[in-house]
This record gives sequence, structure tokens and C-alpha cells, in this order.
Amino acid sequence: MKNKLKVQRAIKDMTQADLAKAIGVSRQTINAMEKGKYVPSTLLALKIAWIFEVSVEEVFFLEDEEKPIRPPEENC
Repeated sequence: MKNKLKVQRAIKDMTQADLAKAIGVSRQTINAMEKGKYVPSTLLALKIAWIFEVSVEEVFFLEDEEKPIRPPEENC
């Protein structure tokens, strides 16, 4: 999973420590997320999106190889 945490933090002029404190995790957790080494829980992703005042999809997104294959549409 990719993310735009660093970009969103810059927009809000927040440090990793600021974001960590706001959502109740360590700065190291934020650093690990930004490096793609930690995937947040749904609750944590929602908290982050709420802090940045954006949708979860504006912060976190799947890489192409992670996207599920959609079943073919059936003709009605």
C-alpha cells in the first residue's frame, strides 16, 4: 500500500511527531508508514484522514499489483 502521508503533513505543516501525537501512536509508527513498512489498521487510516480533512483514498492507495481482479460484468 502506498500513501501520501508526507505530502498531507506538509500541507498541514505537521511533523511526524505532531501527527503521531494527534492520533495516539509513536513517531516511529508514522515514519514506518511513510516508508511503506507498516500498513495502518482501518481505524488508524480513518483517524489520519480525519486529521487531514480528506478521504482515506486521498492518503492511502493500492499499488497496481495489489488491486483485486474485478469479475467480468454479466449481460442483463
